[in-house]
Amino acid sequence: MTSLYIDRRGTEIELESEAIVFRENGERIGTVPIAPLTRIFIRGDVRLSAAVLGKLGEHGIGVVVLSGRQGKPSLLLARPHNDAARRVRQIKMSLDADACLTLAQSLVERKIARQTQWFDELRQSDRQARYDLSHAIKLLDGHREKLPSAENLAQLRGLEGSAAACYFDALKAVLPESLNFTGRNRRPPRDPFNALISLSYTLVHAELAIALYGAGFDPYVGFYHQLDFGRESLASDLLEPLRPLADRFVFSLFRKQILNKDHFSATESGCFLGKAGRAHFYAAYEDEKEILRQGIGQEIEWLCEQLGLEKPGAVEAAPTPLMAAA
Repeated sequence: MTSLYIDRRGTEIELESEAIVFRENGERIGTVPIAPLTRIFIRGDVRLSAAVLGKLGEHGIGVVVLSGRQGKPSLLLARPHNDAARRVRQIKMSLDADACLTLAQSLVERKIARQTQWFDELRQSDRQARYDLSHAIKLLDGHREKLPSAENLAQLRGLEGSAAACYFDALKAVLPESLNFTGRNRRPPRDPFNALISLSYTLVHAELAIALYGAGFDPYVGFYHQLDFGRESLASDLLEPLRPLADRFVFSLFRKQILNKDHFSATESGCFLGKAGRAHFYAAYEDEKEILRQGIGQEIEWLCEQLGLEKPGAVEAAPTPLMAAA
């Protein structure tokens, strides 16, 4: 199964039997079969009809629309899992403060564990950064040991924030100086590394929201990230242990020189990946998607275990049209 990335101004999308046809200025420029698709990511001035969306819905294909320079996502989701008891169980647990804290501690613990594992691998191959990485691992392990002592979500967020500061500070030692990375920043990102991890988090978050919806959960009702209007809090929860995987992927793009600072433009509005760079990025993301989606599947299985539910896929929802979620 694969993803389709559409990032070409003035493209029109039509249906032809079981295939998607692309036209530009009325001229046919390409065709893609629907059968192998699982996700479609659309960016820029792309036109498609309700018939196309309906067909994608019949096949259970999620659509992510990235709008604006920062690629703010809107999702087109299949109807949720038929077993509403899953959402009832989720909502009940979200109202239990102790249960929320326990789940949140596990999410943060697994996030820090992945960060330290990556740093341990990096210091074996990067002698110049070995001291900085070893020091960061020691600090991260210390924060990880304190997680069970957090008495509420506010204290847990404080520990996570402090651990994140140590983590990103150590990344300065292994990233190319040409990227001008000084730490985590966003909205807007001010350097290439931050621009790419923000984009990667956006894509993984969208994938999580679609997968959660299909597995019968409400993406907006979380445990660590509490209710906030317009935020898919549960997707934000499960993103936490997956962030190190996204960071590692982005790091590899610069380490392998698939992308460099010349693929970005920097203005007062922030640092943004250019069109040529996006082509390289999406191709690499497609190569990485199985690792990321495996991680998403594992997180949803973990969630089912925490709620005492069967793993997703035990009950299949019938293919239905897509419905919009801003």
